[in-house]
Amino acid sequence: MQTIYRILIPGLWLIWLVYWGIAAFAAKPVRRRESVGSRISHIVPLLLGIVLLSTPWFDNTILAARFLPVSITGFWAGAALVAIGLLFAVTARVYLGGNWSGTVTLKQDHTLTRGGPYRFVRHPIYTGLLLAVLGNAIAMGQWRGLLALALFLVAFLHKVSVEERFLLEQFGDDYVHYRQEVAALLPLLF
Repeated sequence: MQTIYRILIPGLWLIWLVYWGIAAFAAKPVRRRESVGSRISHIVPLLLGIVLLSTPWFDNTILAARFLPVSITGFWAGAALVAIGLLFAVTARVYLGGNWSGTVTLKQDHTLTRGGPYRFVRHPIYTGLLLAVLGNAIAMGQWRGLLALALFLVAFLHKVSVEERFLLEQFGDDYVHYRQEVAALLPLLF
């Protein structure tokens, strides 16, 4: 049973990462890209969050203190959130198709995606990943998991602001209407 606890959540992330890498080959050519400084400002917090979640470097620090007690229920609830979040992100990625990019870009022949999970939130990939990181934090039960979640949130909020500018410039009133109808990250929250 201990083996499941050690490999299930990292295994879910690994499966997601392999899919993400393979799916990247289907992206359209880039027409416009965010600046290097902008990219760095969201990549650095994401990398710090990943380090907090995935390395044992913090095992003997205050960040390893628990905000939740060790429990099987906590682990399985967290693992379920990781799976649901990653599946939501993958579904969004499928709907986004060739418009996807790891950084903020506009693609050649970029289209405004409003189907699938984009009916519920404008940035469902970030929503799914935040849910997965929350699940990881719950399963871990340590403060470093919550700190990683905060870092992911800061990074994604920055990316959202840059993406929103790009999309407003590209799609004008269509995007204004979409913003009025659909929440950015949390469904039903305008």
